[in-house]
Amino acid sequence: MSDDLDVQPEQIAPIPRISMQAFCETPEVAQIVQSAIGDRRMERAHVKLHMGGAAAAIEAYRSAPTPNVIFLETTAKREELVDYLNALAEFCDAGTKVLVSGRMNDIVLYRELMSRGVSEYLVAPFTVLDFIRTVSRLYSGAGAEPVGKIVAFVGAKGGVGASTLAHNVAWSIPRDFDIQTALVDLDLGFGTAGLDFNQDPPQGIAEAVFAPDRVDSNLIDRLLSRCGDKLGLLAAPATLDRIYDFPETAFDAIIDILRASTPCVILDIPHGWTAWMRRVIVGADEIVLVAAPDLANLRNAKSLLDTIRAARPNDAKPKLILNFVGVPKRPEIAASDFAKAVDLDPMGLIGFEPKLFGTAANNGQMIAEVEPASKINETILELARAVTGRAEIRKARKNLLEPFKLKLGLSRAS
Repeated sequence: MSDDLDVQPEQIAPIPRISMQAFCETPEVAQIVQSAIGDRRMERAHVKLHMGGAAAAIEAYRSAPTPNVIFLETTAKREELVDYLNALAEFCDAGTKVLVSGRMNDIVLYRELMSRGVSEYLVAPFTVLDFIRTVSRLYSGAGAEPVGKIVAFVGAKGGVGASTLAHNVAWSIPRDFDIQTALVDLDLGFGTAGLDFNQDPPQGIAEAVFAPDRVDSNLIDRLLSRCGDKLGLLAAPATLDRIYDFPETAFDAIIDILRASTPCVILDIPHGWTAWMRRVIVGADEIVLVAAPDLANLRNAKSLLDTIRAARPNDAKPKLILNFVGVPKRPEIAASDFAKAVDLDPMGLIGFEPKLFGTAANNGQMIAEVEPASKINETILELARAVTGRAEIRKARKNLLEPFKLKLGLSRAS
């Protein structure tokens, strides 16, 4: 089992729709900025990259309005840098934020820059995430609204249990960690969240996505069905009286509102591949991929993981769960072989328990309500810990997999 699972990714708020121009002096910093432009957290920002540093910025803004943010890389010494800033101040529009990067780690310089209206000073060398984090804090620093974590659950194939796992994790987070949570069922035609929570809300996500002009925090709050003091459900209509074709950005406003008001948002994403599905998956803070140990799941999981890795070079790895492990008389791919093929160790293996899962589904209950002592609850709790990052993942995690490894004839090294 990979030690990567013990490292919790840092939560960085997405950058809002801003205009930004960067003026770099060195190719190294220019490459960092270019890489940051392609990061999912900066996809809404309109960024232009220029060379020439502060001198080029001053020349550019003699006859042009300044953007929301100006980034200046400089190798100049203190006096020269201050002169540049004084000259730039003559052309800066009110409200423009200035981010400066230099090589002097000097508290006196930092205080002087702050006194002159510089928003932040970034000491080089720095990483892509350092740059994104700094820009993000310009808009989500002290006094800003808390930003929730978006967790996307997706199945490598239809029917592998991604929705069931998403619902159980969403139920576990407020119960076991006392974290306000929202579960969003994005399978508008066939979603099962309402059934699994024994809810039949008259309104849900359809009312929001089909009326984008009306979407605000008040509407979302009214549409959330309460499944407890700290769990809200944005249910799918699960009817076929409409065609559910959506543009790529259809769910952006809904997710933004939930992120601004709810610490943890679980997205139950249907199996498929559309522009909006890709956008939602790639834009999530955490991704949980659920697969069964067969060839079709292996192929699909690899395709998804390759796409996710390419689109999210600065993010933590998705979390992989293998479900339906140990189905009697069914040949299956060993967990170690599956992990090697997709280059990702599974965080957990869930055994084939048709009676337990069937009873929970038919009664509108969670696994922990039907059989509290089930080992599957430990895997669910472990995953809830991992995606929230609020508690350390237990070091005994490997022991949870041993019964399945022994059953499948896997070695302890797998």
